[in-house]
This record gives sequence, C-alpha cells and structure tokens, in this order.
Amino acid sequence: MSDIILRTIIPILLLMGTGFLSRKLGILKSGDERILSAYVYYFALPALFFVNMTETNFTEGTLRFMLAGIIPILIALTIYTSLYLVFKFSKNILYLLILSTIFGSLAFFGIPFIAFAFPGTGEPVATLAAASISIVSVTISITTLELYRLQQSKILTGLKLVAQRLSKNPLILSIFFGILLSLIKIEIPTPISQPLHMLGSTTSTVAIFMLGVFLYGRKYTNISEALKLSMLRIVFLPIVAFLTTMLFDFSTLERSALILMHGMPVAISMIVLSERYSFYKETIASLILISSLGAGLYLNLWLLLLGHY
Repeated sequence: MSDIILRTIIPILLLMGTGFLSRKLGILKSGDERILSAYVYYFALPALFFVNMTETNFTEGTLRFMLAGIIPILIALTIYTSLYLVFKFSKNILYLLILSTIFGSLAFFGIPFIAFAFPGTGEPVATLAAASISIVSVTISITTLELYRLQQSKILTGLKLVAQRLSKNPLILSIFFGILLSLIKIEIPTPISQPLHMLGSTTSTVAIFMLGVFLYGRKYTNISEALKLSMLRIVFLPIVAFLTTMLFDFSTLERSALILMHGMPVAISMIVLSERYSFYKETIASLILISSLGAGLYLNLWLLLLGHY
C-alpha cells in the first residue's frame, strides 16, 4: 500500500513544490509560467500525442477504449443540459458546471499520475485515454467559453470561431495526424521518432513543475463554492466512468486509467482561459488550487476503491 502512495504522491509534491519555490525565491518571475505552458502545449505534449498515436494499433478493442473514455463526458453534458431546461437556472451557471466537470488536466496531471502509479505500463494507456477524451472535452470547453463570451450574439458566429480555434489547436492536430498515420500504416523513421519520444518524455516533469509555478501568488477567493464544484471531478464524474466502464470488457489497468482520468484536477489552462474570457476568474483559480492539492489524496482513495492496494 505504502509503495503506490510513495510512487504517486512524493514525485508530484516534489515537482510542484520545486515550481512553487522557484517563484517564492525569485528564480522565476510572474509570467514565466506562460513560457513553460507554451513549451508543454506547443511542443512536448503534441510530440507525445503524435508519436504515441502513430505507434498505436487501432483495433476494435482500442476504439472501444476510446469510446468508453468519451461516454462519461457526454453523459455529464446531457445531465446538465436537462437540468438547465427543467429548472431554468442561469446559463452562466450551466457553463460553470460544464467547465468544472469536463475540462480536466488529463495530460498535464493525468499522464504523470498514472505513469507513476503503474510504472512501465501506465503511460501508453494514459496517453491514449488523454488523447481520446481531450478531443471531446477541449471541443466542448472552447465552445462553452465562446458561448459565454457571445451571450445573446449570433451562435453561428461563435461556432465559426470555435472551428477556427480547433483547426489550429496543436493537441487536436497532433492527435488527428497521429491517428491518420497509424491508420494508413506509415511508420515514422527512427531518426524522427526518437527525438519526438525525447521531447514527449519531458511532458510529465515540466507539467507538474509548472503547476507549482502557476499556483504561486494568485488570488484565491470563493473557496466554499470552489470546494463544492471540485466534487464534480473528485466524485461525480469518476462515478459515472466507474459505472459506464462496467459495460466494457477491459483489463483492470484500462478500466482504472479511464476512471482515474475522469477524476483528475481541473485543467491548469483554465486559469489562462478564465482570465482571457473573464469567466469566474477567482472561482476557477480556487477550484484548480483545491483539486490539484487534494489530488494526491483522493486519487489514491480511488486506487484503493479500484483494488490496487
């Protein structure tokens, strides 16, 4: 039991703590986290997704796994939309519920955590889960933020903006082209794949370090509201994934990876997006703080419930 706790909590706390101290000691300045974020977002993570997708054999089982990852997101979206239509609460509350639930830190936190929990076998499964879920969650999240910004303006205009943003999104593009090359059986030469693997392998370390940098020096308010919203990814969405994965014939690792992915903290990039769209900035910052700091504990509780102790 202690072994898996040490493998997951200690590396994450050390990396986050180092990032936090780098700001505290003045080694990194305010705004430097955006450079780290850009590196992971535009280089390391696309390399990881692309090279792993090209090396994935897309069988019927693989496609079932990807579908199982998407279903909980669609169920949550359906539930929230139905509640909105029945109870007629504010659209902004609907948008807050959606983004607090579906936009998880799958790549920045999820891949490292599962790789630490299941050494050697966890990262490929986690990467496939993150890639498949991200396609849907990123699309819905950007659409939701654009609808929030437009309010009563033309929805068609918002959808055009969403399409433009997605067509330039490095994560979506790397996943798409990686899957395409895999399907048409084009193998990447070793002199190209090797540096891509090297670049992708830095994702976990830099992403967790960056989280500590991001959390330093921000204003945290609406803690009570953020704590309630954090339950959506700590409890609600993993339970949905727990129930839906029972419908599929998955290995213990595959099922656990999907459930854990849906329990990852709210995405770090939501801090930047909430500021860009003026979307509940203080609440989102507190939500990310609570879910990120508590992740080591509650994700290990999920591992316990899933029988990994």
